Amino acid sequence: MEYRKIGKWGIRVSEIGLGSWLTYGQSVSESESAKQIEYAYQYGINFFDTANVYGLGSGEEAVGKALHKFRRDSYVLATKLFFPMGDGPNDRGLSRKHIFEQCESSLRRLKTDYIDIYQCHRYDPDVPLFEIVRAMDDLARQGKILYWGVSEWSSKQIEAAVDTAKGMNALPPISNQPRYNMLQRDIEEEVIPTCKKLGLGQVVFSPLAQGVLTGKYAIDKPLPEHSRAADNRLSGFIRQSLTRENLLLVEELKAIANELNISMVQLALAWCLRLPEISSTIIGATSINHIEDNQKASGLKIPREVLDRISDFLNNRVMSHK
Repeated sequence: MEYRKIGKWGIRVSEIGLGSWLTYGQSVSESESAKQIEYAYQYGINFFDTANVYGLGSGEEAVGKALHKFRRDSYVLATKLFFPMGDGPNDRGLSRKHIFEQCESSLRRLKTDYIDIYQCHRYDPDVPLFEIVRAMDDLARQGKILYWGVSEWSSKQIEAAVDTAKGMNALPPISNQPRYNMLQRDIEEEVIPTCKKLGLGQVVFSPLAQGVLTGKYAIDKPLPEHSRAADNRLSGFIRQSLTRENLLLVEELKAIANELNISMVQLALAWCLRLPEISSTIIGATSINHIEDNQKASGLKIPREVLDRISDFLNNRVMSHK
């Protein structure tokens, strides 16, 4: 496993991170979750990402319980807040009240004294940036968080947050957690350049496009049994990517992976990691085999001529939409 700094900051995270969206504390049993997290840890994954809203706390509980056996300084733990955690008017968003209360709840569920990276799960237009930045800075000064970051914020929102923090002499966000993969590349145009200028690193989620880029879905064939797309509870996000055009593209990419003697999964992850601005790719797993395959992408370098071929495929796909 290889490690990268998050932007300009000193903290280092594994190139492959392990997330818990839709898995730990939800679709994966507690015992199996613990086995997978322990396996990932033993093979060098030191970055674990979750959120309070995953299973309304059950995701954090599963991750916290599994990691509790390891030295706290040996891993990087990230969680998020924004989405509703109750029916009350203050049970959502990024108000100082909600940030402080949810931080305490997350610390309790994660069985830890501090969170390495506390992330704003989305932008909150109803709360002044001054309030958000001050709350995060205060938590950092109290030792309850070490850093903070954002997720799915625009380049302008990220720049405004950094400027606000600078004006307050407060800790700015160090990371952005956007969706990024071969099929969804929106951040390349503005977000990545802005973050690079400001010193933020990208810890990207859905690098396999919810499983579409694993190669297990095929044109005109039934959905694989027990796959995410076949589960009505979990398929809401993946169905939009299961288009004929995308599956044809995956067939082309599978041929390239075969030429390189690597899996389609490893090709997709290594492609994300081709950019030095990507600090970590956050994977989801439902079996140890998934983690074993994914973690082999760390340190994998795709030859330049192959990257150029992939770019041609991807650019042709974009052009076909215009």
